[in-house]
Amino acid sequence: MALTGLQIQKLLPKTNCKECGSNTCLAFAMKLAAKKADLSQCPYASEEAKQILGAAAEPPVKGVALGPKGEVKLGEETVLYRHEKTFVNQTALAVNINDTDPPAAIDRTLEAIRDYVLTRVGQEFRVDMVAVTQRCADPAAFTSLVSKAWDVTGRPLVLRSADPKALAAAADFVKGSRSVLCCPTAESAQELAAVAKQNDHALAITAPDLDQLAALAESLKQGGFNDLILHFQTYSLAEQFQTNSIARRAALQDNFKPLGYPSLRFVESVDPLEGVPEAVTEIDKYGGICVLPAFDAALLASLITLRLNIYTDPQKPIQVEPKLYPIGEPKPDSPVFVTTNFSLTYFIVSGEIENAGISAWLLVPECEGLSVLTAWAAGKFSGAIIGKFAKEVELDRQVTCRQIIIPGYVAQISGELEEAMPGWKVLVGPQEAADLESFIKARLAG
Repeated sequence: MALTGLQIQKLLPKTNCKECGSNTCLAFAMKLAAKKADLSQCPYASEEAKQILGAAAEPPVKGVALGPKGEVKLGEETVLYRHEKTFVNQTALAVNINDTDPPAAIDRTLEAIRDYVLTRVGQEFRVDMVAVTQRCADPAAFTSLVSKAWDVTGRPLVLRSADPKALAAAADFVKGSRSVLCCPTAESAQELAAVAKQNDHALAITAPDLDQLAALAESLKQGGFNDLILHFQTYSLAEQFQTNSIARRAALQDNFKPLGYPSLRFVESVDPLEGVPEAVTEIDKYGGICVLPAFDAALLASLITLRLNIYTDPQKPIQVEPKLYPIGEPKPDSPVFVTTNFSLTYFIVSGEIENAGISAWLLVPECEGLSVLTAWAAGKFSGAIIGKFAKEVELDRQVTCRQIIIPGYVAQISGELEEAMPGWKVLVGPQEAADLESFIKARLAG
């Protein structure tokens, strides 16, 4: 439960020393309550205050960073629904390989994982992790594959084995990769927590039900290890949906710390009718890591697109960098179009220009990621603003063409734009981007 400024002030030394940068302890307490300051700024905070306020400052779902540089971030969520604020860290997608798979198939899969890149709305997406599952009785085969997976892909791993000794050996082989050991029983959890701590890995734990899983998590935390990930044992899509929801609600609404950790899910079925809904549910309902049973580029593209839509901040549109973009291979006398820096608008417009078979320049000013009509209504896409941006990017020096095409929806800014860009002629283009090809052929051909 969040503490108020007055509750926090009671835990502070009340000296008003100003060494924290605030004039009074009450002012500093208000900043702490608003999460605009850190308790470490107070040089005289008591151990009691550090313990209480440190726990209160933790997000309901603990953050766990994986990879050598902490590039795969899990947890730290504060809301049940993205429209309340936003979701923070995306569900990590992993692809599983088994130590019993044919060597040639393993090599192909690892290379495919390493080389896979999906470009969407100006961003590049890759497979986040690799899961290695021991199915062979020989621990050496498992550790060898773990080492190979790390060497080839450089991605953090999910190491899954029922043999604590094999997991311990594999953890040492990839020390520094900041991976996940999975999934010890209650009997081996303490032993593997020590191994994970020694090799700087996270630990995924499991139990038959939520009560036993919460007790195990609390026990490990009390023992000094808290880089935990929860693996729920569910056996149907409905149970998966329900269990994920119960755990998240307990963490966020009841501040129940033993279930306040990221989760891990293995999609075992290769049948799309079973496996795809399971993966989709995991992304939709709070999944931390979702492990796919095989590499499938088409499935990855679909899941990454879904994940992008869910984890986009609803209060902050996806934007492209404001600048002058070359579409194709434009020359100085190629035509100049203008649109906003809302990613979807940019990619639709640039795509339609390419489809028309011409090269052109696309001027994209800063519009705070708003669409054309929204930006115009908000005063972010006017003739004066476009003209000012054209000067900032030195458009006159980069092109010899003196004709600029604006979207038909904002035809009313044409006069203002001609005033802001002396010597330029403004052409009013179509309202819909889909009509750009016919407009280009009719008005710009030849």
